[in-house]
Parts: sequence; structure tokens; C-alpha cells
Amino acid sequence: MEPGSRWLVLVIRLPAEPSRHRVAVWRELRKAGALSLGQGVWAVPDVPVFATGIGRAVTLTEQAGGQAVSLTAAGRSTEDAARFQAMFTAARSADWAEFLADCGKFEQELAKEIRIAKFTLAELEEEEQSLERLRRWHRDLTARDVFGAPEAAEADRRLKQCSAACEDYAEQVFAALHQPPEADQ
Repeated sequence: MEPGSRWLVLVIRLPAEPSRHRVAVWRELRKAGALSLGQGVWAVPDVPVFATGIGRAVTLTEQAGGQAVSLTAAGRSTEDAARFQAMFTAARSADWAEFLADCGKFEQELAKEIRIAKFTLAELEEEEQSLERLRRWHRDLTARDVFGAPEAAEADRRLKQCSAACEDYAEQVFAALHQPPEADQ
């Protein structure tokens, strides 16, 4: 059976208060890549990559005194299945667009540091942490993008550009740190 032909539908009911429980469950489902179908109804393709996140959302729901019901579903027609897959892919496209925007911010930040000649180990470490965050995010999105959103290829290319830009910045930092001090005139 192909990914997308079967779906896991999660119906969640939580007490209205305190709202922090609703927010925690919502965040977990968003982090897992679940598609919101309506108030308290979420869906993901029924493939293993989503199991951990959905399991955490169910646990959070139950710990908050709520109820979670998991159902396995399939479209009644090929059009229904295709529509659901398109909705899921559109959500991943939005995730990729956000990722691409953050790649742009990362590249702008590096360009600014080079422009102002801020070549310190502390700044390099900060930029390397930002790059690692982009790498983790890319891995997570790649795992959830089971249907292959069109933006994924551009995201791969941009992440490589970010890595190369950070490597270039690192070389400039080390070159600046190893220059002999300028003699007083």
C-alpha cells in the first residue's frame, strides 16, 4: 500500500482550561507535521515516521484529562485520496517556504558579519549553531515530506549554500585570528 492511501486520523478533546494543555498538544501535532482538519481533528499519512509525534500528542492529551481517539482512514475514491494528499503536500510546501526564508535570513546574517568584519570565535560558534538548527529542521521536514513537495529540491540546494557560506565565514574568522598584530606606526 502506497503512502497516502491510508491515513491516521486523530480526534482530540481537551478541557477548555487551562489553555496551556491545548497549546502543548497543538504544538506537538504541528511539530509532528499533522494536518489540521478542523477543531480537534488531525491527520497524518499512516506511516511510521509520524508515530512518535502522534504518540506524544496522545500522551499529552491524556495527561491533561482529555481524550484522544485514533482512527485509520482511506479516501472513499481516488479523488478523495488525491485531495487529501494535496492538502498534506500544501502544508509541507508552507513548511519548506518558511525554511527557505530562514535560509535567507541566515545568509543575510553571515553577509552582515563579513561586511562589518566581525571575525570572532564567539560569532562563528553562534553562526554554526544557527546552521545546525537549519540542518535539524531540514532533516525533520524531509522525514515528514512523504509525498515530495516541490520546494524540497530548492531547500536542499539552499541548505548546501548556507553550509558553504558558513564554511567561507569560518575560513575568514580563522584567517583574521591568525594575522599578526599590526605594528604601531
